[in-house]
Amino acid sequence: MQWEHLSTKEFSLAVRKTGVCILPTGVLEPHSDHMPLGTDCLISHKLACLAAEKEKAVVFPNFFFGQIFEARCFPGTVTLPPKLLLDLFLSLLDEIGRNGFRKIIIVNGHGGNEALLPLITQFCLAEDKPYQVYLPTFAHISEDRRKKSKWGDLLTRLDHAGEWEASLLLATNPEHVHLDRAPAKGGKALGRMKHLPPTRNAMAWYADHPEHYAGDARRASLEKGIAIRDGLVDTLADYIAAVKADRTAHALAKEFARRAKKVSGRPNAN
Repeated sequence: MQWEHLSTKEFSLAVRKTGVCILPTGVLEPHSDHMPLGTDCLISHKLACLAAEKEKAVVFPNFFFGQIFEARCFPGTVTLPPKLLLDLFLSLLDEIGRNGFRKIIIVNGHGGNEALLPLITQFCLAEDKPYQVYLPTFAHISEDRRKKSKWGDLLTRLDHAGEWEASLLLATNPEHVHLDRAPAKGGKALGRMKHLPPTRNAMAWYADHPEHYAGDARRASLEKGIAIRDGLVDTLADYIAAVKADRTAHALAKEFARRAKKVSGRPNAN
């Protein structure tokens, strides 16, 4: 059930029947010459739709905004000011909640969002919300599924426009993949900041991958992509079912709100 495809009446019914909205996230960024700028969004939205067919939920339309400052030097990249980006996410969650959803699952399709999205989930505690936000943090495909697949660890070997991501896009949006345009050499990490101890720094990705390409797309195939896609879809469908069954998060939120209100209502000790 895709949000933008539903009539108002169908939408109201879908909210009552599922109670869950999936927000797929990505960004507009380069994926070398063989894949489109919207790769992350295309993949995350398709995976969400396929999972929602297995475990019913409403899928929000393609959302192309995220953290991508490390690619501002490439044409086609779209960045938003940090405060605007944060406000946009929080306001969007509020709008999804205002439309009746009490459970929102964020499906992240972009590595650059991995610091932003956990922060957004925590910021939801800044005020009482009628909804709960769930952000999966597990390995994308379970170890059990990896063991059963002939491709093994490839199923979770994340890259950027390389074998893993190009294979996956072949399985979700094949019309957008042009492997004949893939670079003649794989995108290996340059290690230009390896002289430092383990460090988080804004230049870390650019230091390793100044061409915004990691992996080797020449090894991609539809067969590999189908294995990755099916593993991701099954795992996400299981996650949706677990979120539907959850009653604890809302109960804890009410408990937390009562305690927070009690503290905020106390006279100033000074």
